[in-house]
Amino acid sequence: MDRLTSMAVYVKAVDLGSFAAAAEALGMSPQMVSKHIVFLEDRVGTTLLNRTTRRQSLTDIGRTFYERCRLILSETEAAEGIALEMHRHPKGLLRVNAPKTFGALALAPYITRFLETYPDVEVEVTLEDRFVDPLEEGFDVTIRIGAEETPGMVAVPLSPYQLVVCAAPAYLARHGTPQTPEELAGHECLIFGNRAGHSLCRWLFEQNGRQSEVHVSGRLYSNDWMVLLNAAVDGHGVALGAELILRTELAAGRLVPVLQNHRATPRTMQALYPAARRPTAKVMRFVEGLAETFPARP
Repeated sequence: MDRLTSMAVYVKAVDLGSFAAAAEALGMSPQMVSKHIVFLEDRVGTTLLNRTTRRQSLTDIGRTFYERCRLILSETEAAEGIALEMHRHPKGLLRVNAPKTFGALALAPYITRFLETYPDVEVEVTLEDRFVDPLEEGFDVTIRIGAEETPGMVAVPLSPYQLVVCAAPAYLARHGTPQTPEELAGHECLIFGNRAGHSLCRWLFEQNGRQSEVHVSGRLYSNDWMVLLNAAVDGHGVALGAELILRTELAAGRLVPVLQNHRATPRTMQALYPAARRPTAKVMRFVEGLAETFPARP
């Protein structure tokens, strides 16, 4: 038998004064009420209720047990109410993981708006470019760039990570403007990542449905995009970066797009949350807002 159910039956029998009254209130037979009481008495190893054919009375232990059962049932009901409230209304701590550059430059404004909209939510944001296991590390929402599948997670598509090749006007004046991706081999390129990760030196392009791969090189590597952005603006090389991050510099003319006839292959972006449990309101509102702010396109 379920212990909490038996406690509820016991409390009802004490409150109403008889097994028959408790049975009627709970929609069960008096015999079933008796079974629940006996189950509890067997667990604690003593009599809780003295009963005769005419009346029942609490033993000393039964009276103490009754008070504790009332408290436990009250706390259980309160806990269930809090859980239900959190499913209905965004509340509590939301742990979010995202890549560094996207998180710092694009996600941050969305998070501040989210906090203004939902005053009962706290957000803890962890930014890192390594592959994280959301379930193992306890993240409620994980934003991932790239097509890797993560078992046990629901994936909500976001805007593709559109990439732009660009350089400062001063750099192009000194070194010329590349007309094809292959010409990048003769240019100083600013490379995101660690120098040991040679795969990071491959830039992918699309033209007329065909994809090409270009191996680039340069003297500046960094796992922090702001280092590369500042270097590009200062005229130290050609950069490949996200359009939503470069937008301000491009609009101001501090950077100029190149190779516009050869689109840099965009990368998929997704918001992930655990599939194994029903998402709370804070998770759903956050993910829905992400999908509206960064809408997926065909």
